[in-house]
Amino acid sequence: MSDAARPPLYIRIHAADNVAIVANDGGLKAGAEFADGLRLVDNVPQGHKVALVDLAEGEAIRRYDVVIGYALKALPRGSWVHERVMRMPTAPELDGLPIATVRPTALPPLEGYTFEGYRNADGSVGTRNILAITQTVQCVAGVTEFAVQRIKAELLPKYPNVDDVVALEHSSGCGVAIDAPDAIVPIRTLRNISLNPNFGGEVMVVSLGCEKLQPERLLPPGSIPIADQRAGAAPDAALDVVCLQDDAHIGFMSMIDSVMRQAEEHLARLDARKRETVPASELVVGVQCGGSDAFSGVTANPAVGFCTDRLVRAGATVMFSETTEVRDGIDQLTSRASTPEVAEAMIREMAWYDAYLKKGMVDRSANTTPGNKKGGLSNIVEKAMGSIVKSGSAPISGVLAPGEKAAHKGLNKGLIYTATPASDFICGTLQLAAGINLHVFTTGRGTPYGLAEVPVIKVATRSDLARRWHDLMDVNAGRIADGEASIEDVGWELFRLMLDVASGRRKTWAEHWKLHNALVLFTPAPVT
Repeated sequence: MSDAARPPLYIRIHAADNVAIVANDGGLKAGAEFADGLRLVDNVPQGHKVALVDLAEGEAIRRYDVVIGYALKALPRGSWVHERVMRMPTAPELDGLPIATVRPTALPPLEGYTFEGYRNADGSVGTRNILAITQTVQCVAGVTEFAVQRIKAELLPKYPNVDDVVALEHSSGCGVAIDAPDAIVPIRTLRNISLNPNFGGEVMVVSLGCEKLQPERLLPPGSIPIADQRAGAAPDAALDVVCLQDDAHIGFMSMIDSVMRQAEEHLARLDARKRETVPASELVVGVQCGGSDAFSGVTANPAVGFCTDRLVRAGATVMFSETTEVRDGIDQLTSRASTPEVAEAMIREMAWYDAYLKKGMVDRSANTTPGNKKGGLSNIVEKAMGSIVKSGSAPISGVLAPGEKAAHKGLNKGLIYTATPASDFICGTLQLAAGINLHVFTTGRGTPYGLAEVPVIKVATRSDLARRWHDLMDVNAGRIADGEASIEDVGWELFRLMLDVASGRRKTWAEHWKLHNALVLFTPAPVT
């Protein structure tokens, strides 16, 4: 049915909700009447809330069976309910939370699913075979990028089993208080990105020479399993570094020649690698949302949550993040912790971020964007309720602080809370450091987000977005709101697509167009 012929429709999440969202493309005009007799008294855009009952001034507004705000004035039934007529609730306290109280019924393992991946010496598995060139400091970015373009044009065709060459450019490395307590966050982030499973254990560094983040500090002896990669090499073998200030470099092209010469050694080793059949348990999937709208928590994120539960049953690892976008549902998460220690770790991350925001004289309300509000999300409470559902219903088995790597913490399987800011690019960067080999990104407003380091599967929350961005979105979860597919249908579609993308049988649209966002390190330490 065309949308023009579609009757007025709204979507109510829970029977206790006193608001619902308008489902029709383009929204509805005042006077539109729904099948149950509800008549709009205002024009209401698509995705925005309509009052299902008369709301008195000060009355709680409920969506997801959660209080998302309080009416600033009386709102008659059929009114448009938006951020300007609501007061946001205070943040939930971090004391007295339910701790590891939820004990879901154990479901049988999901067996028999595999993909074709690259097995690494440390036991991890890559979904792509990429040469990554680490940089210690922003100063070398231009030189490295020039060299990478030469490598792609002149060397990469000789090594057909290598998918790409990526420069790990970032904005840090010098001009920061390198010994400040929080300086460890960007350092370990860059260190752990360099060891991502998609890079095959091949670590190559370009350094300027005078920067604060010296190569040996970034990747200290013993941090790279070199002995597993190069026959006869000692575990503390010298790090492969091209230093631009080295006296041997006479002119710019001398620097480029050095980078290319070292790159070819790594390309040759990577090219010898072959895909092999591995169980789905070797997937390490980061889930994230950006450009969210009111449909995110109705279509795409629930489908991702369904898929998350299946991945966990298959023995895989799933990482969910975005601290400000789960903060208002902390009670839901601590109750799902597998142990009290996991719950306490989650509370510590929330408290750290509360203090970080307070230091900057803002709170969690600074998260929501103009696009979020235009898409119907009135505040961070409503946004958080729709964001959390990406995590599904499985027990939360571990917590990572920003920049930590799951394998280094002994967290190899299950659902992991990976603490990050909600910023798309910073969240993606920190999930890369945590060890993901595949990324799932949901969007309602639309964003061409992508990562060069791992495949990014994009899921649209609305069919209108999927139609308009048909060559940017990989999955249309809007069919759920249209009544054309169930959450389970789209969840299984996403699960199977993950296996195909991980195997290299399918490319995502972001890969096709080479849409790659920059790495953005989370740098809470002072800049000097």
